[in-house]
Amino acid sequence: MTAHPVVSHAEWVEASKALLAEEKEFTRLRENLARKRRELPWERVDKSYTFDAPEGRVSLADLFGGHSQLLVYHFMLGPDWKEGCQACSFWADNFNGIDIHLAHRDTALVAISRGPLASIEAYRKRMGWTFRWVSSAGCDFNYDYGVSRRPGEKTIDYNFGKTQENMDEKQGFSAFRRGEDGSIYRTYSTYARGVEMLNGTYHLLDLTSKGRDEEGLPWPMAWVKRHDRY
Repeated sequence: MTAHPVVSHAEWVEASKALLAEEKEFTRLRENLARKRRELPWERVDKSYTFDAPEGRVSLADLFGGHSQLLVYHFMLGPDWKEGCQACSFWADNFNGIDIHLAHRDTALVAISRGPLASIEAYRKRMGWTFRWVSSAGCDFNYDYGVSRRPGEKTIDYNFGKTQENMDEKQGFSAFRRGEDGSIYRTYSTYARGVEMLNGTYHLLDLTSKGRDEEGLPWPMAWVKRHDRY
């Protein structure tokens, strides 16, 4: 263990109170940012998208499941992949069991990947996940929402800017809203480190004295494995 200041209870309380003031300010900033996120303009979804689901071919509208809001996790599982992305799997471990809570706030959750439904279902069963997950194979959804590189192209329009990529698939998260007339709108998308807000493990580690403990690793998430591989 590295050397660290050790103080009396009274000194520890004073230091904690000083940090608490900053944490409260952070909470206010986060709430203000959430408000600005809700105030973003919407983008109408004019293209028709259909997906392979266990019950058959479904539309984007079908994925709302009777709710007015839809959250989509863009899960990295390509057409010829044997298993889902390791990092996406780390994130997806946070999704089990939350759909019932989201439904009571008029919101559906679904993961979408370009891989075939058979691969998705096999991997979902292996990992013990129960959240909804469909395949966008055969439609442009992943390309249009900047999480898959089109065949023959070297760049991808990712995180609101074209980037050179050596991977065909990237992760992200998008929110959609359905109007009373049935029109669908994209209200928000986030990519790259923007998806960290979904990961409860990281938030819990941030409360510890070691934090995420990723310094010195080849890359920050080098320690992460699929939960059945630890």
